Amino acid sequence: MTRSERALDFFHQGYNCAQSVLAAFADDLGLTEPAALKLSSGFGAGIGRMRGICGAFSALTMVAGFARGNTTPSLDEKESIFSLIRALAGEFEQEHGSLVCRNLLHLDEHAQEPARPQERTAAYYASRPCEACIAFCAARGEQILRQAPY
Repeated sequence: MTRSERALDFFHQGYNCAQSVLAAFADDLGLTEPAALKLSSGFGAGIGRMRGICGAFSALTMVAGFARGNTTPSLDEKESIFSLIRALAGEFEQEHGSLVCRNLLHLDEHAQEPARPQERTAAYYASRPCEACIAFCAARGEQILRQAPY
């Protein structure tokens, strides 16, 4: 099973976008599945369902950081991971139109949503681009891990 398939399986079980991506990589990151789910739980729906940066992309950032992140305060190492994240963000935006959950879902800029998530139904899945965003982030994470010197 590919990481994208694993991530989509988690999403269809009801986990948020960030949890779905990060949990698909739990074994690669040296995490238990419950630890990956807990660690990423607050990043879903644009961090805390506030519709900011896409949760799937946030999880991809964590995977990329694990694979290629800095372990010293070296400016060169910091620049390297920041450059990678910027490149991934550019690819994500080109593919999906925005990094921002609110924009991806075409929600009103000023509308406040409650913290309680919506029930998962066929209409829920059909009305949003989350599956495509999750699959994209998991596939990019898989590519990064294959190339990683960690």
